[in-house]
Amino acid sequence: MRIAVLNKDFCKPDKCSPFGEKPCIKYCPRVRTGDKTIVLSPDEKYVVITESLCSGEGICIKKCPFKAISIVNLPDPLQDQISYRYGKDQFSLFRMAIPKKGSVLGIIGQNGIGKSTLLKLLSNELKINFGRFDEEIPDWREIIEHYKGSELHQYFIELNESKAKIVHKPQNITVIPKFVSGKVIDLLNKNDIGNQLDQISEKLNLTEILDREISVLSGGELQRVAIAAAYLKDGDIYLFDEPSSYLDVSERINMAKLIRTLSKNNKTIIVVEHDLAILDYLSDYVSILYGQPGVYGIVSHPQGVRVGINIYLNGYIKDENVRFREEPIIFHERPPQESLFDSGDVIFSYDDIDITLGNFHLVASGSEIHAGEIIGVLGPNGIGKTTFINSVSNLVNSGINEDKEENYEKLKVVIKPQYIKIDEEGLVSDLITNIKLAPHLSQSYKKRLINNLNLENIAERKLSELSGGELQRISIAKCLSTDADIYLLDEPSAFLDVEMRLQIAQLLRKSIEELKKSGFVVEHDIITQDFIADSILVFEGVPGLNGKALPPQNLRDGFNTFLKMMGITFRRDSTTKRPRVNKAGSNKDKYQKKINEYYYIPK
Repeated sequence: MRIAVLNKDFCKPDKCSPFGEKPCIKYCPRVRTGDKTIVLSPDEKYVVITESLCSGEGICIKKCPFKAISIVNLPDPLQDQISYRYGKDQFSLFRMAIPKKGSVLGIIGQNGIGKSTLLKLLSNELKINFGRFDEEIPDWREIIEHYKGSELHQYFIELNESKAKIVHKPQNITVIPKFVSGKVIDLLNKNDIGNQLDQISEKLNLTEILDREISVLSGGELQRVAIAAAYLKDGDIYLFDEPSSYLDVSERINMAKLIRTLSKNNKTIIVVEHDLAILDYLSDYVSILYGQPGVYGIVSHPQGVRVGINIYLNGYIKDENVRFREEPIIFHERPPQESLFDSGDVIFSYDDIDITLGNFHLVASGSEIHAGEIIGVLGPNGIGKTTFINSVSNLVNSGINEDKEENYEKLKVVIKPQYIKIDEEGLVSDLITNIKLAPHLSQSYKKRLINNLNLENIAERKLSELSGGELQRISIAKCLSTDADIYLLDEPSAFLDVEMRLQIAQLLRKSIEELKKSGFVVEHDIITQDFIADSILVFEGVPGLNGKALPPQNLRDGFNTFLKMMGITFRRDSTTKRPRVNKAGSNKDKYQKKINEYYYIPK
C-alpha cells in the first residue's frame, strides 16, 4: 500500500522555480512517460498526486524545494484498516483505540501523529470514513457493522443513538477567556450537576479563586478550572487532552487522582498526556500512536500501561514486529557524580533577594552560577519562580554586583518566557533567516538548533497560525541563538510531546556546555528536569502569599527536598529505569520516605 501526502501550506507552485517549471512534475518518471501522476490543481495553488499511478521512486520528494511531499510505503494489510482520511493526498489514521467503560485509556504519541483526530472520531466531531473521501461516505449502519465483534461495536451504537454524552476538556485552555466570561464560581455552578462543587474545589485547590474573574486567571488556574468544569458535568465519555499542562507536580497528582475516580462510576475516560509519570499513574491501559507526523498515524493494539510505556520508550512493538524509533530512550538510574562546578568559573553571583509584590513576599538565598551549569528550578505554582527569574535578569542588567567582578556589567541575559507571544508577522522561514547569531556562534550551531527543533517542517507556516508546541520551539530557538551569558527558560516543555521534550533537554545541555554559558530552567516535568539540570534550586512557602528559594543543591538532595515537600516518591521501572510515581502509603512509598530517597534508587 502506498500513500502520498501533500502539505498544502508548504506547496507553492508559483515560487518553486524561477522559470515556472514545477520540479515535482518535471522530474516524475511516470509523468515523463505520459501519465498524469502529478498535476496542478485547477486553481494552480498546489499540486495533486494520484497514488495509484505513483511508482514510489521518491524523486519528487527530493526535488521539491519546500519539502511539501511525502510518499510512504505501508504493509498491504493496512489498506483495510484505515479509519479516517482528511482528503486526497492528506493525513490518514489507521485503526482505532478501544475505550472501555470503567477504565482510563491513555493515548501516547508524537504531536501531529493523529491523537486529536482520534479524539474527534471517538467524540463524533469527525465521522469515520474508511478513507473514502471522494465517493459515498459510509453511513452509521456500515460503521457499526464494520466493528461488529469488537468492543467498539457497542461504543458506536451508543454514539449513533446519542445515548452517550461526551465531555471534552480541550488541549489549549489559554483561549477559554475569549469564549467564557464572569467569575469562576459562576462557570462551575453551571456545570455542577451532582452538587459536588465544594468537594472538587477543595481537591483541585480552587477554593481561594472561586470569586476571581476568568479573564485574570493564570495558565495553571485555567487548567484546574477546565478540569473541574469537565468533571462536574454529567457525562458518559470523558476526553481529557493534555490535562497536566501548566500544573506543578502536586497539582498533577491531584488531577490524576481525581480523573481516576470517574472510572469507579463506570465512566469511559480517554486521556492524551505527554508527562510519562502522570500517564502511568492515571491510566489502566494505553494505545501508542506511531507513524510519520503530518503524514499518517497507526494506533497500536491496546497494551498494559507499564508494558505500553516501555514499548513506546524502546520504540519496538513486538506483537506487530514494528520498530518506530531507531534508538531507545534511556534514563539515569542514579544521579551523576558530585557537581563538576564546585571549582568552575563563576559567571555570576547574587546576594540574598527580598521582594514584595502586593500581598506576595519572596526571599531567595544568595548563590552563584558557573560556566556550563544549568540550575533546574522546582516549586509549586504561585511560589515566586517567575518572579525570581525576572529578578535575576534585572540584577544582571543593572550591573548591581559589578563591584564584585569587573565583567558583571558586561553580562547579557535572555529570557524564554512562560507565556509565549510572537508579535512578528510573516513566515517561520523569515524568522529563521533573520536569526542573527552571535560572533562566536557557528552556522553549524544554528543548523543544530533548526534540526533538533524540527523548524524546517514548519518553515512555510505563518507565525500567526502556529500551535502552542510550534511557538514553544520557535521561542527556544530565538533564545538559544541570542548572544547572552545567562539563559533563563520558563517551562520550555509545555505543549511538547515526549520525544521533543527529551530532544530539547539534550539540546539545552549541549548548547550551554558548548557556549560555556549558564542557565536557569523552570520545569514541572520531573523526568525532563532530570535530563536538563546539573543542580536543583527548590522553592518552598505558601503559594500566593510567600515564597523562599533555597540555595542550589545537587540532584539527589534537590529532588529529595522538593519531593519531600510534595509528599511524593518515585520508584524505577525494572526494565527501562524510567521514574514511576509510587502510590501514597504503598510499601515502596513508606520505605523510600524512611531512608530519605524520594527519586533515585538507593545503592
